[in-house]
Amino acid sequence: MTAVHLSVVPPPLPQNWSAPPDSGKSISPLVERKLFPVGPAYLAHVRRKVHDLTFEAHDRHEEERNRLTGGSSSDEIIDDLGVGDEEEDEDLLSLDPKEWKKQDHYAVLGLSHLRDKATDEQIKIAHRKKVLKHHPDKKATIAGETNDDAFFKCIQKAMDVLTNPERRRQFDSVDPYYQSLEEDVPTAAQLKGKDYNAFFKAFAPVFEREARFSKVQPVPLLGPYDAPKKEVEGFYDFWYNFDSWRSFEYLDKEINEGSDNRDDKRYTEKKNKSERTRRKKEDTARLRSIMDVCLAIDPRIKRIKQGEKEAKEAKRKGKAGTPRNQRAREEEEKKKAEEDARKKEEEEKVRGVDFHCFNRSNDTVGCPGASEEG
Repeated sequence: MTAVHLSVVPPPLPQNWSAPPDSGKSISPLVERKLFPVGPAYLAHVRRKVHDLTFEAHDRHEEERNRLTGGSSSDEIIDDLGVGDEEEDEDLLSLDPKEWKKQDHYAVLGLSHLRDKATDEQIKIAHRKKVLKHHPDKKATIAGETNDDAFFKCIQKAMDVLTNPERRRQFDSVDPYYQSLEEDVPTAAQLKGKDYNAFFKAFAPVFEREARFSKVQPVPLLGPYDAPKKEVEGFYDFWYNFDSWRSFEYLDKEINEGSDNRDDKRYTEKKNKSERTRRKKEDTARLRSIMDVCLAIDPRIKRIKQGEKEAKEAKRKGKAGTPRNQRAREEEEKKKAEEDARKKEEEEKVRGVDFHCFNRSNDTVGCPGASEEG
């Protein structure tokens, strides 16, 4: 950039001019400052030079820009929140607006990285940037390169769907990105022989995805390996009784509004209702199947059962060593000893009587009363 030095010659002072009285205050010293070519005025100057526009043509251009961006001035600094700048491949630009139900509305607006987490403000900003880039009046289409008019219609349809809460929820229910992930659910065979870290790494993202359909918030997620029993039981109780808002109206077959045949309309509505019910049942069964696999191989269940078994064993051993049980055991042993002593005494008495009678019958010397009888 070349610096231009301008010589400025001030005009002469009037003859009746006189210097003002001295205020007695000190004056700050002169400071040399460098001016940089930045700011809205400089940017407007650059646009005029680059596009070779007069001030009038530039103003008309800015008015059109404001109209397309909803009244925002080009001089305003707008935080675009980092949305709407995703790469547009050939398949995306060649979408058919008549097949709008098959298009990924988030991808059309450059919101693939946010999807259902995109805020209303981010959707508006992304739409504004796409309109500025693909508006038929703003950008002349190069024949044979892209069909900007068709893609612009896709942009408008995506905006219509994503700014309507009910229609957006219907689209989120069948989001093609998440539907492709639903088919990739871990199985027990895939995790067989692996440590517990593999279990959590495989199943944690599954429940994070499914949690977005819950009517009840917050949703208990998988949790860590050392989660207490109460937390684990609460997790399975919640997910086995999962209350989902997911619906499938978005996949309904379109009713031909131009047809006057009421029977055809009723038949189509009945068919759509039946298909929605079928898809809802299949989705419920799909989630329950995930829960069955998760419960069967959850390492926390094994840990909890092993802990309960060890606790029972320790309790049993501890119960046997308590003072109360010790006294009962001592009393039982004492009774047994007394019983043994009594039995032994009775046996000795019986043997003494038998010996006495045997001696008398054989006139054995020494038997009491034998000499007197002789």
